[in-house]
Amino acid sequence: MDDIFKALADPSRRTLLDLLYEKDGRTLNDLCTHLQMSRFGVMKHLRILEEAGLLTTRKVGREKYHYLNPVSIRQIYDRWVSKYAEPWVSGLSLLKKELEGEPVMEQKPRHINRIAIKTSPEQVWNALTNPELTPKYWYNGAIRGELKAGSPYEIWNPQGQVQAKGEFLVVEPPSRLVMTWQLLIQAETAEEKPSRLTWEIAPHAEFPGVTLVTVVHDEFEEAPHTSRVLEEGLPIVLSGMKTWIETGGSLTS
Repeated sequence: MDDIFKALADPSRRTLLDLLYEKDGRTLNDLCTHLQMSRFGVMKHLRILEEAGLLTTRKVGREKYHYLNPVSIRQIYDRWVSKYAEPWVSGLSLLKKELEGEPVMEQKPRHINRIAIKTSPEQVWNALTNPELTPKYWYNGAIRGELKAGSPYEIWNPQGQVQAKGEFLVVEPPSRLVMTWQLLIQAETAEEKPSRLTWEIAPHAEFPGVTLVTVVHDEFEEAPHTSRVLEEGLPIVLSGMKTWIETGGSLTS
């Protein structure tokens, strides 16, 4: 948490976050045009923001794109804002991820969330795919389905309703899970075409015993309501997963 506040203390880094809020998925060249400093200086600030977890990067071809990471902002809210001063929400919302900018190219990812969890990739995979564990952090939803590519799955709530459904596209334990996603619990989203979720799980390169979990949500051009729901929901799911794995508790306990 200290790294986040230190990163936010610099006005140039806040400007970079504001630029990504205005239009997410920017290249280094794009960001450099908005700041009066050297390319090296911008790269240094971006590296600090990424190390603090405030942004993530994604390579598409030869280009590297930068995205706001709403998970870290959500952690600030959960720890400080929600407990002390609701009016601060309007200030933090300036750093909230805007995920509906125009794509640079058709296959460019649109929503990216990332979090570091003190555990192994195998434990994250188990938490993600075990129907007894997903209700602990995924809005009480239990995932059901044969865990193999091409198989359908459903997510059930305690009331016996199917919250969401889809198909497993790629199943590579414990590192990668790709699935289509159709949210059924809301009338607006139930009528939309499925979008796609890609879960990437990898050991942290610098910190032994820490796993990076990245979730990419894309292919939602024909699912705008689903896009907005997951913009708010995925950071909570990831934060809930982290809290449960590391402490055995929930975000609300």
